[in-house]
Amino acid sequence: MKILLVVTSHDKLGDTGEKTGFWLEELAAPYYVFRDAGAKITIASPRGGMPPVDPKSNLPDNETEATRRFKADPAAQDDLAHSLRLREVSVNDYDAIFFPGGHGPLWDLAVESDAIALIEAFARADKPIAAVCHAPAVLGDVKGTDGDFLVRGKRVTGFTNDEEEAVGLTDVVPFLLEDRLKERGAQFQRGPVWGPFVEVDGKLVTGQNPASSAPAAEALLKVLKAR
Repeated sequence: MKILLVVTSHDKLGDTGEKTGFWLEELAAPYYVFRDAGAKITIASPRGGMPPVDPKSNLPDNETEATRRFKADPAAQDDLAHSLRLREVSVNDYDAIFFPGGHGPLWDLAVESDAIALIEAFARADKPIAAVCHAPAVLGDVKGTDGDFLVRGKRVTGFTNDEEEAVGLTDVVPFLLEDRLKERGAQFQRGPVWGPFVEVDGKLVTGQNPASSAPAAEALLKVLKAR
């Protein structure tokens, strides 16, 4: 199996003067779910090179076994430091695509033409697409093979309005993920605030929050193995 992990290149948290990026747990946990299952992993980002890590995801309170393993793993660090530029990757080279979250994707991947085109290519190829936490934002403007929004009528989840309010960023983010997916006709589902929750609708896999990162990756593997 060859799986493409796509992370944000955006590092500014709106006009707050603070930094953002991808959430480390949401990359590290899936990375090892896939690698330990024998998958070949490639990391890509809009700009390529070293993507920005949300500094808060590096705080001791947010560390997990997966993040500690990732930071101590030279191979993983090399994969991250040399992420491919998104425009250089092809759907033909991968069996599935997975988007880790963090707030960064709301500003770049959600509107990035290369990201949208790549997801649409995966949809046309009938290959699995997965995203966790804020990363389901990348699905907002993606069209399916019928020309309508890919998420219309599909069960999806993602970072909820309640969770955004809990972190105090409701008025900072460019849009609320839950509202955006509902506007696109998705059947938005939710689990407990901060609890692991995953939705699988056909070959579309979404996870609600950081705690959903590993379960979403495991769900994607099940979809791949069922093909």
